[in-house]
Amino acid sequence: MRIITGLVAAGMLSLGLPLQAADSGFNLETVNPEADRLALQAFYQKRYPDVAIEDYVNGIYALDAESREQWEEIEEFPPYEFSIEEGEELFNTPFANGESYADCFENGGIGVRQNYPYWDREDGTVKTLEFAINECREENGEKPLKWGKGDIARISAYMAWTSRDNVFDIQIPEDDSRALQAYLDGKKFFYTKRGQLNISCANCHLQGSNIRIRADLPGPMLGQVTHWPVFRSKWGNLGTLHRRYAGCHRDSRSKPLKPQAEGFRNLEYFQTYMSNGLVVNGPGARK
Repeated sequence: MRIITGLVAAGMLSLGLPLQAADSGFNLETVNPEADRLALQAFYQKRYPDVAIEDYVNGIYALDAESREQWEEIEEFPPYEFSIEEGEELFNTPFANGESYADCFENGGIGVRQNYPYWDREDGTVKTLEFAINECREENGEKPLKWGKGDIARISAYMAWTSRDNVFDIQIPEDDSRALQAYLDGKKFFYTKRGQLNISCANCHLQGSNIRIRADLPGPMLGQVTHWPVFRSKWGNLGTLHRRYAGCHRDSRSKPLKPQAEGFRNLEYFQTYMSNGLVVNGPGARK
């Protein structure tokens, strides 16, 4: 812990880099999601002027040429390929009542990843794709799948695969202040310091993008959610975004929320809105 703390202090924090890209405020009266999104893009355009905005869907590989070369070799035989096939089989297997996942989703669940997470006006909450998959199961008398990895990651990977190159278009209804509050809560979560290391998501993935912390190069916040689920070499299998959220908390010596807890869903809502205009490129492969 002492080593990480020292590197954080001596590395990213001493560079004088801004801690925020967003400047529309942290209350309902001033917060403006579209202003935040444009400010985030401007932040990265100024910091890495040679990187095209659309390349941020590739995470750290948009910024670090050496890592990108290794990643492109991996993508020649992507480790998530079999998971997509398994996810397709799971997706098309009928429930005991004869219904299927396709009956729960718009367009039969094909090509819809770019619309998640969304604000569910009726239930008054943010629903992620994995949340909706388990909700579909329970509505049809099936037990929910475990969050984080396994079948839920495979089904999500298949649905992402059918949505590749579709443009993210997350909506925050202007006539429902609860949706804006959820976005604001996610934004606050991203910028709030926590844990024994007293660092925030922004410290690593905004201020610390592409700055080495021990052996790791934190990826940029822009585009960070476009490629999930991800096959991580460290995991040796496919996992969901919320599994990674939990890992980030443990890395900062803080207690993570449970996957699909409201706080994590609001964080995903904020982060995905920030990537509006970028394309779905999941599932992905990462270190």
